[in-house]
Amino acid sequence: MLNLYEEVSFLDRRCYDLYKLPEDILMEHAASALVATVRRRGGERVLIVAGPGNNGGDGVAAARQLLGSCHVDLVMPYGAKSPMCTLQLERFQAVGGRVSQEMGEGYDTVVDALFGSGLSRPLREETVALVERLNRLDGFKVACDIPTGLDTRGNPLPVAFRADLTVTMGALKLALFSDGAKDFVGEVEVADLGVSRELYELESEYKLLEEGDLRPPYRKSLAVHKGDFGHLAVVAGEKEGAAIMAALSAFTYGTGLVTVVRNEPFSAPYELMRSSSLPPKCTALAVGMGLGLEYSDAEFEELVLKCTQPMVIDADLFYSQKILKLLERDRVVLTPHPKEFSSLLRLTGIGEYSVQEIQRDRFSLALTFSKSYPHVVLLLKGANPIIAQGENLYINPLGTNSLAKGGSGDVLTGLIGGLLAQGYDPLEAAIQGSLAHALASRHLSLPNYALRPGDLIEGLRKLR
Repeated sequence: MLNLYEEVSFLDRRCYDLYKLPEDILMEHAASALVATVRRRGGERVLIVAGPGNNGGDGVAAARQLLGSCHVDLVMPYGAKSPMCTLQLERFQAVGGRVSQEMGEGYDTVVDALFGSGLSRPLREETVALVERLNRLDGFKVACDIPTGLDTRGNPLPVAFRADLTVTMGALKLALFSDGAKDFVGEVEVADLGVSRELYELESEYKLLEEGDLRPPYRKSLAVHKGDFGHLAVVAGEKEGAAIMAALSAFTYGTGLVTVVRNEPFSAPYELMRSSSLPPKCTALAVGMGLGLEYSDAEFEELVLKCTQPMVIDADLFYSQKILKLLERDRVVLTPHPKEFSSLLRLTGIGEYSVQEIQRDRFSLALTFSKSYPHVVLLLKGANPIIAQGENLYINPLGTNSLAKGGSGDVLTGLIGGLLAQGYDPLEAAIQGSLAHALASRHLSLPNYALRPGDLIEGLRKLR
């Protein structure tokens, strides 16, 4: 897991005070990271568009460092205003550099150093036009720190530079991993600013999950039986297929026994057990997906409310007042998508938020909910799922757009439920289930439009 920060100016100041590294040295290292990226690409013609502040100063310093080794066009549509950007422009001109008045064509690399982190208001009309023009240019596109146009929450205001690679300075910023930023940041690299990241960073309550964080539920002991690996009960409702997909997911990912529970007759794959009541020895419960209105209050009380085992809750229950009773207990994982989260926020009295408002402020709203219910684990689905508990956030950036299919969320619910049944605590079950879900989609040789839930479950068999 990697540290994430809302902003890093306090880390820069720590370098000034603790390590005696002035702003000038940090900027030179930022520029060197941009230069290394350009040289790694092997481009001979480079365009750097620099803004008037310190982000622009990084770009101007990079232009100076590149002079003589390749053709560099430095464009500064708003001049230099901050003291550091002004100093870097003087240095650039002192070594013979000239600011270009117009952008050309045929660049191998295009560097956006207009505006970095901290954007809080929409871009002006002329800047919107400039960003759109940059996006139309050919060449490999590099963003300095954060693509121009993304605000502090990772939303384009109203457009943003579409980078193939973002070189972010010092440490990872939370805004780079919002759903709104995913189409703009490309790959993300962190530039050291004169000290290693281990020295630059402080511990953060926000974390970015990595592929290496995956810990599949391998069986270490040889003398075991199926009961050693838990028994998940999956409550089925009107759309029983959702429960069956969740059950198969849990069974594939190590759960020893899985029972699908429904009060109406139904068919299920032979490896799954069936019951009309809760198995007395189940070790976890999964409920909500495809539930509908099949159960009376008394039946729901018997099946769900009386269950004292850990549970994962999904889908239809986020539209029901019944969720409020379940939020009173611990060892609970919630897995809403944004529309379901909107209903959950309303039912809990936190507030009225549209799906669009949630997507624009995912991190803040996830934290607001989790601070209100610190004993509950929230997994807010999306392009970059958020896992939150209390004041802690975990972001999973590893999923693919192939997961945007009906049934994909049911597979995720099954994964989390299966891990709960195997004895994982709720936070770890949510993290590990989310990682397995995302990485399973990467182990399939399919076009990104063709993924089916069964394919995703098959992908679980290929995780290592």
